[in-house]
Amino acid sequence: MATKDQKSDKDAKAKAPKPAGKPAQDAKPAAKEAKKQPKADKPVEKEAAPTQPPRLQVQYQESIVPALMKQFGYKTKMQVPRVTKITLNMGVGEAVADKKILENAGGDLQKIAGQKPVVTKSKKSIAGFKIRTGYPVGTMVTLRNRRMYEFLDRLVTIALPRVRDFRGVSGKAFDGRGSYNMGVKEQIIFPEIEYDKVDAIRGMNISITTTAKSDAEAKALLAAFRFPFRTERA
Repeated sequence: MATKDQKSDKDAKAKAPKPAGKPAQDAKPAAKEAKKQPKADKPVEKEAAPTQPPRLQVQYQESIVPALMKQFGYKTKMQVPRVTKITLNMGVGEAVADKKILENAGGDLQKIAGQKPVVTKSKKSIAGFKIRTGYPVGTMVTLRNRRMYEFLDRLVTIALPRVRDFRGVSGKAFDGRGSYNMGVKEQIIFPEIEYDKVDAIRGMNISITTTAKSDAEAKALLAAFRFPFRTERA
């Protein structure tokens, strides 16, 4: 039989706290997860905006404004007509059957204008053309300020001279309120369009809106920008 001393030793061992086991395994994965967290991406540096104004804008302020004031007898510079916006419109009726055609047309127009175009939708249903109200039928973009002057410069100096058998643009395409409209049959006249990557030849309408109050003033303004008007025969 066990003595009293042996019993007291057993009771002391039973009451003694058990030694702490291995540390919880959750601590190590937490450290690993902290290491696996991706590093924050460095902020993308934005390209600095061009500081010099467009060439045609400088030409308008320095030479065109004084010339028009002398020609029409304006008293202040605020009376001199100016170009307010240029609208490019490309109709794509085939987009009703294939939406990819509209995407390609929008891509071409974005390259030409340097600005993302918007999709134009039909305002009424036409059964003969299988068009319903709200169907996408084209794409358009409106240019103002800097991009407007840059596009006008490229149109006059680069694009129009590349037109096949070009003999000038009509001088009678004014609407009587200072706006001029012209059509382009091929978008490949613009240097931004690569001929090998074009899926189809498309035309577009170009509308130049000015603050001129008459067709004569609007024509004089565009002629000062070296717009190649065709000499009308008597």
